[in-house]
Amino acid sequence: MSQRQIIHGFHAITARLRHHPDSVQVIYLDQNRRDKRARDLIRLAESAGVRLVLTEGARVEEMARGKSQGVAALADPIVLARDLDEVLDDLSEPPLLLVLDGITDPHNLGACLRSADAFGAHAVLAPKDRAAGLGAVAIKAASGAADAVPYLTVTNLARSLRELKARELLVVGADDEAQATIMDVDLTVPVALVLGAEGAGLRRLTREHCDLLARIPMYGQVESLNVSVATGVCLYEARRQRVAGLAVPSAARP
Repeated sequence: MSQRQIIHGFHAITARLRHHPDSVQVIYLDQNRRDKRARDLIRLAESAGVRLVLTEGARVEEMARGKSQGVAALADPIVLARDLDEVLDDLSEPPLLLVLDGITDPHNLGACLRSADAFGAHAVLAPKDRAAGLGAVAIKAASGAADAVPYLTVTNLARSLRELKARELLVVGADDEAQATIMDVDLTVPVALVLGAEGAGLRRLTREHCDLLARIPMYGQVESLNVSVATGVCLYEARRQRVAGLAVPSAARP
C-alpha cells in the first residue's frame, strides 16, 4: 500500500467520501464546527462507515499545515493511470491531454486539475522538478479532481512531448504572441495542450517542441490570464469542438 496522505478542506474530503469512501481511514473535524457543512460531512461519513473524530481546531490545522477549514482526513492515495500507456490504450475518443510547463503555485495546479476534470481531459502531465507537486494544498484546491484525473510527472518534459508527437498527438502550446487563436486550431484530433508557468509562459525548449502555438484572443485591457483560467478556456474550446463535432480548417495546422 502506498504511503497514506493527509487531505483537507470540505470539497476535497466530501468528494473522496462520495467517490472513494474505502480509501478514507479517519476524518478529524474541528469540534467547534457546528455549521451545515460540518453536519453534512458528519452524515456522509456515517453513511460511508468512515470513522470521524471531533478534536481541537489547532490539531486539525497542524495536520493540514495551513488553512484546513477545520477538517482533515487520513487517506490512502487513489490509484489512477500511472503512465501514458495506461491513459491512452483504452480511450474511446481522441486523446485530450493537458501539459503544464513548470506550474509552481499549488493553488493554480489544483485549479488546472479542476478544469481538466470539468472538460474531460484524460490526463495532466507535468515535470517532476521545478513545479508544484500534488500535495495537500493542490489536492484541496482541486476539490476532488485530483482523485479523478491522472496526474503524471515526467523527468524530461521535452522528451515527453516528442513521445506524444510520435503517438500522433498534435502538441499545441499556448502563447500570448502567437498569430493563430485557439479557435483556429482543430482540437477534435488527438491533442496535447501545453500551458506555461505563471508569468514566464512556456520555456524555450518546450516551445520548440510544440507543433504550433496559439493564443487566447483578448478583447479588454488585460493582456494575459492566470494559467488556471487560460487552462479552462483552452480545454473548454477543445470540448466545445468535440461536442459539436467540429473540424476546424486551420491554416495553423502543420
